[in-house]
Order: sequence, then C-alpha cells, then structure tokens
Amino acid sequence: MRTRTLTSAVTIVVLMLAGASAGQEKSNVKINKVPVPVTSAASGQEMYVNYCASCHGKSAKGDGPAAKALKVPPTDLTLLTKKNGGKFPSDHIAAILAGSDVPAHGSAEMPVWGALFHRMSGGHDSEVQLRISNLTHYLESMQAH
Repeated sequence: MRTRTLTSAVTIVVLMLAGASAGQEKSNVKINKVPVPVTSAASGQEMYVNYCASCHGKSAKGDGPAAKALKVPPTDLTLLTKKNGGKFPSDHIAAILAGSDVPAHGSAEMPVWGALFHRMSGGHDSEVQLRISNLTHYLESMQAH
C-alpha cells in the first residue's frame, strides 16, 4: 500500500470535535482539511474508507463523523439501488465520481474525485478509470437488500 499523500492544494476533511458532544449544534464542529492520501487503485474498499467514510460513514448510511458539519447531509449510499427501481445506477455513480455529473449529487461540499484521481495517477487516464470503476463496484456491493 502506498502511504504518500497528494501534496497539491487538494484536501479531504477530517472532523475535529473540539469538545462538542453528539447532540450539540453544528457551530461546535470544526472541519480540518488534510492532504488526500494516495490509495491503491485496485481497492474500492480502501478508497471508500479513505475518501468517503468521513462523511458517508463506514456503513455508507450518511452518518460519518464529518456529516454534522456539512450544510447538506450526505446521502445514504446503501439505498442507491432501492431509490433507482432496484437497479444500481453504475453509470450515474461513475459520472458523479468523475465529476461530469457534479450538480446531480446536490452539493459542492463533495470533492470532485475524478480531478483528484487524475492528479494522483500522474495523468494516467487508465488508472483514473480503474479507481472510478473499483469505487463504483464497491458502492454497489454495499447496497441494502
């Protein structure tokens, strides 16, 4: 596993509670931006844990530690198939991750992962596509039945 980080202005959020309890207002929650770690393009799970879980939660239900600090609550990613008539919306999810369907996810708070993946891969489009494909497949595996 690679442990380097992306050293450009690209960041992900990490929640700093600053003494706030779960029941307190958003104003007590502070978001700290940290460099994006470079993960394996082959592991959708590793990418999810490093890039998505802080907002969407480990279980993908929209209950990550940073969720309370966001203006728009994160989507429950386990319900994507259910909300799409029983078919996982692979193309739509891949487009969101690539950044070509950003307005559809409802908030500019979610990073455009395609651009970040492009920087991580040193501009290798095949690696970007592998990352998007593997993360999309991992999300599909998390769907509620």
